[in-house]
Amino acid sequence: MRAVCVLGTGLIGGSVLRAAVRDGRDAWGTAASDPTAAAAVADGFDVTTDTDAALRRAAEADALVVVAVPLTALDAVLARVDEIAPDCRLTDAISVKGAVADAVAEHAPQARYVGGHPMAGTAESGWAAGSPDLFDGAAWVVAADDGLDLEVWRDVAELAWTCGARVVPAASDEHDLAVAKISHLPHLFAAVLSAVGAGGQGDDLALSLAASSFADGTRVAGTRPELVLAMCEGNRSALLAAVDDALGRLGAMRGSLASTGGLAATVTNGYEGRQRWASTRDPLALPVALDGDDPDAVLAELRDLGRRGDVVEPWKA
Repeated sequence: MRAVCVLGTGLIGGSVLRAAVRDGRDAWGTAASDPTAAAAVADGFDVTTDTDAALRRAAEADALVVVAVPLTALDAVLARVDEIAPDCRLTDAISVKGAVADAVAEHAPQARYVGGHPMAGTAESGWAAGSPDLFDGAAWVVAADDGLDLEVWRDVAELAWTCGARVVPAASDEHDLAVAKISHLPHLFAAVLSAVGAGGQGDDLALSLAASSFADGTRVAGTRPELVLAMCEGNRSALLAAVDDALGRLGAMRGSLASTGGLAATVTNGYEGRQRWASTRDPLALPVALDGDDPDAVLAELRDLGRRGDVVEPWKA
């Protein structure tokens, strides 16, 4: 099994590290602060604040390097990758793919990069919030753009399976459009709903009556604001399209409510969308051979599989 070096051991990176160790891999990581590193070491994990040392070890071991830092910290981390382990096997766990691919091309151009995005998380953050089970049953996007290294693609897919996730291949731009709709827009809706529910200072009646629908709708509003800002602002163009779609639907709903009092179209469309989501919870797992004569044809097959809502079947050991 390939060794794993995780740069950033917050909720996501810390959970990747825990899952890799659980699987019996040689795995180590880095933290941005001494208290975080100390907490991880106290829990029995190999974590340091010395990024250069971790990367030297990764270069010597030919490890898969997983970047799990906020988008705002990415350029500085990639500069160290380029200095210490320039041609390493590289992936990430950041929630946008186009911006990360561009940053890798600029700051670590020799790295053998294949983007990744585990679709899991909680409203909590930091090392203490992590769990080796965080990704169980979750979708893990593995970028499938033309020209990617299929050997590293295999490494990233195998790491996802190690973490208990389902491998969903996708083009980077298509991933960003998709997550704008189902991840980033919900964060903004949660923020708006939370602010509307809170109302003005000194009037907590609405909040005192709030129950599960408000709690479910605002759950991700409890995420640290700087993390939400990095995620959403880093996917600006795709998110703008999703916001425009939502505003159009809200405008039509308001017009209907004001004129006829009817909400049937909005509620029915929402119900049908929820049912379609439920139907995707048990995707079809299909085999894909990565050793074809035409790597770009393999990547095109992977993209098509992901568009259909299917996942890659784990290959036999």
